[in-house]
Amino acid sequence: MAGLHVLYEHASGYALFRVEEVEEVGMLLPTVEKSVKSYEKFNSTVKLVAFSPFKSGTNALDNCNAISEGILHDDLKVFLENSFPLKKKKATLGIADSKIGSAIQEELGIPLTGGDVVQEVIRGIKLHFHLLVKGLTETSASKAQLGLGHSYSRAKVKFNVHRADNMIIQSISLLDQLDKDINTFSMRIREWYSYHFPELVKVVNDNYMYARLARIIGDRKLLKEDRLEELEEITMDSAKAEAIIQSAKSSMGMDISPIDLINIETFASRVVSLAEYRKSLHAYLQGKMHNVAPNLSALIGEQVGARLISHAGSLTNLAKYPASTVQILGAEKALFRALKTRGNTPKYGLIFHSTFIGRAGAKNKGRISRYLANKCSIASRVDCFADVPTDVIGNKLRDQVEERLSFYETGTAPRKNIDVMKEALSEMNEMIAKKRKEDKKKKKKRKLTENGDHNATTDGAEEEETPARKKKKGQSEGEQSAADVSLNQSTITDGEGEGKKKKKKKKQSEAEATVTETEVSLNESAAADGESDGKKKKKKKKKEAADPVEEEEPAETPKKKKKKQAEPLEESMVLADDEGEPTPKKEKKKKKKDKK
Repeated sequence: MAGLHVLYEHASGYALFRVEEVEEVGMLLPTVEKSVKSYEKFNSTVKLVAFSPFKSGTNALDNCNAISEGILHDDLKVFLENSFPLKKKKATLGIADSKIGSAIQEELGIPLTGGDVVQEVIRGIKLHFHLLVKGLTETSASKAQLGLGHSYSRAKVKFNVHRADNMIIQSISLLDQLDKDINTFSMRIREWYSYHFPELVKVVNDNYMYARLARIIGDRKLLKEDRLEELEEITMDSAKAEAIIQSAKSSMGMDISPIDLINIETFASRVVSLAEYRKSLHAYLQGKMHNVAPNLSALIGEQVGARLISHAGSLTNLAKYPASTVQILGAEKALFRALKTRGNTPKYGLIFHSTFIGRAGAKNKGRISRYLANKCSIASRVDCFADVPTDVIGNKLRDQVEERLSFYETGTAPRKNIDVMKEALSEMNEMIAKKRKEDKKKKKKRKLTENGDHNATTDGAEEEETPARKKKKGQSEGEQSAADVSLNQSTITDGEGEGKKKKKKKKQSEAEATVTETEVSLNESAAADGESDGKKKKKKKKKEAADPVEEEEPAETPKKKKKKQAEPLEESMVLADDEGEPTPKKEKKKKKKDKK
């Protein structure tokens, strides 16, 4: 144990101490314990080697979280590399926490020790730390510890995984307490008001209804038939309302003072408010259970499922339990009593409050409780570890329990588990797809609304611009209007050019029709040759007449000019072909005439 060093993690920083006379400390004698309590003797055996204070409160919290999780922080790594004598072979490091010790040994390779000696040294360091470190007072050390403790506990509470489970646990315990309180208070008000109106207990059995009637009736002598409608609203039965009025007329109760009536009415109103709050709390618990554990609540009910979660501590703990433990949750006393006396162990615990076990026969209660516990463990695991919570599997498991009940009673064989789970998975996938689509639609709507708000704000900012900017905008708008006018004029000229093009196309079609006519006339007779020549001359005249029209057109783009140049070339090519065709026919006809 030569060369023992002890690492101490304080709220203000890391400290490394060297321990001398280790053998005496290891003996754990009464003299050693006295020396630990006195600073002078302890300082002679334990010396401060190095101290590294934390830079800020957030840095201290980061290091504290790393130590609690068993992770070696960079600050601690640098501190040990600089201060601990790594070259010495016999040097060892004593650590209080084994988690951080394993991380140090893996990364730095420092030999570690623990045990009674290290614990005794750390106890003395805790007692005299503000004296061992120079510049550190007891008040500053306590302030650092208090601040770090608050921040660490705040982070633990803030990032608690079982936040929703805690709400369920508290609400179910409050619901049970309210049931007890409402029952005792309603019994108290029955006894108290029965001195004045004892016949009301026989007519009304419900505690909540009795408290409301006691608050409204008050003095029975003032109860008449004109208040029949008020009583009918509470009792929801005209016969009961009439019976209350008749019994009030012939009541055997004693007279009561107005002060006593005021106290009874205030207490009755308190009971009514508690009963109404109990209803709202039950609705809240149902909503929480449907959000946190939908499958478990669909299988066994909201209240029984919440009691199972509260007894286990959280939904994750319930999911980790096997089915045999879930079966006897809430019957631990009976279980250990049976194990001591070697008697029969209990068949069910909190599961007994479900409707399935009550419906089963006496012989089949153990079987159905075992089967129900199995399904409850499956439902709790699905609720705990599923990405998207749905109640599809819980409903299918409930159907399986119903089928098992009918199997025990009638003997009809239930469906196979594989088939049921396949159906459940297919339905669950469909529901998840629908939910994702709905979420996408909601996100789109949110983005559209956000963009609309942003546009509205930008429009308002534009309206609040300075007048100088508005003048500049007016000038730019005038320039834009002038440019628009010029563009409109250019479009008008383009329209005129297009109209002229249409006229040219008509002329070209007329020319082509005349060319075809000339070809037909040439084939029929030789006399048509002159006419065709005349028509060709007419075509040339038309062509010449069309040429000045082209010259009169306004200046256009180069592409339009190219098109116009190409069009007369095509016309000339057609005409040239037409002119060249009749020449061989003329020569043949002349030869025939010469032969004749």
